[in-house]
Amino acid sequence: MSAVKNKPASPTVRLVRESAWIRRILVGIVFLYVGGLILLPLGALLVGAFKEGLGAILEALTQPDVMAAFGKTLYISLIVVVTQAIFGTIVAWVFVRDSFPGSKLLNALVDMPFAMSPVVVGYMLLLLFGRNGLLAPVLAPLGIQVAFALPGMIMATMFVTLPFMIRELIPLLQNFGVTQEQAAATLGANGWQTFWKVTLPALRWGFIYGVTLTFARALGEFGAVLVIGGGIQGRTETATLFIYRALDERQYVGAYSAAILLGLFSLILVMATDILRKMEKTRYT
Repeated sequence: MSAVKNKPASPTVRLVRESAWIRRILVGIVFLYVGGLILLPLGALLVGAFKEGLGAILEALTQPDVMAAFGKTLYISLIVVVTQAIFGTIVAWVFVRDSFPGSKLLNALVDMPFAMSPVVVGYMLLLLFGRNGLLAPVLAPLGIQVAFALPGMIMATMFVTLPFMIRELIPLLQNFGVTQEQAAATLGANGWQTFWKVTLPALRWGFIYGVTLTFARALGEFGAVLVIGGGIQGRTETATLFIYRALDERQYVGAYSAAILLGLFSLILVMATDILRKMEKTRYT
C-alpha cells in the first residue's frame, strides 16, 4: 500500500506538470510585458484625464484649437490613405509581377521608413523644400510653399506610412499566383476586369489591413510633421503636435484627453478590422 502511494510519477505525468508550469510562466511574462508597455501608460493617461472630471475633458476637447488640430490630422490622414491605397497597390503589383533592373534595390528602399527616424525625414524635407533648400529656387517663383505648410506635412506622413500597404499586399500576391488571372483572360476578361473581379477580391483583407495600419500610423505621426510643419498653432498644428504643446504649457487635462481620443480611434480601427474578418470567416465556415 505504501509502495503504491510513494510510486514516482510517470514521465508523461511529469511532462504534463512541467508543461503546465511553463505555460503559466509564459502567460505571466506576456501579461507583464504587454501590461507594462501598454496597459500601465494607458492607465496613467486615464487617471490624468479624469483627474478633474468628465466635464474638464469635454471642455478641453471642444476648444477651437483642439478641434482644428484633430481636423487637420484627419484631413492629412485621409489624403495619405487614399494615395497609399492606390500607389501602394501598384507598387506591390509591379514588384511581384515584373522583374526589372533595380527592382531589388527599390524593394529594399521601401523599408527605409522603418529604419529611419521621423525627425530625420522631416529634416531631409527641409533640406529640399525649406527657404534655403535645393528646390527653393524652383518653388519660390511659383509661389508654392511646402515647408511649414500642409504639403510638406502630407509628404512627411506619406514617407513614414509608405511600407504598410506594400508589405501587406506583396505576400498575398505571391501566394495568389497567376492561375486564376490566366483563366479569366482565356474567358475574355481584359486586364482591368481581371484585376477588379479576380485579383482584388482575393487581396481584400490585405488591402483593408494595409489601409487600417496606414491610417493608424498617419494619425499618430509626430516627429516628421513637427520638423517640416513647425507646429504653428492654428496653421500646421496636428493632434499630436497639440499634445506636445499642451504638455509644454502644462495643460495636462487637454493633453491627456487628446492622447486618449487619438489612441482610442486607432485602437477602434484595428479592432474593427479584426472583428469583421472573424465574422466573415464564421459566415463561410
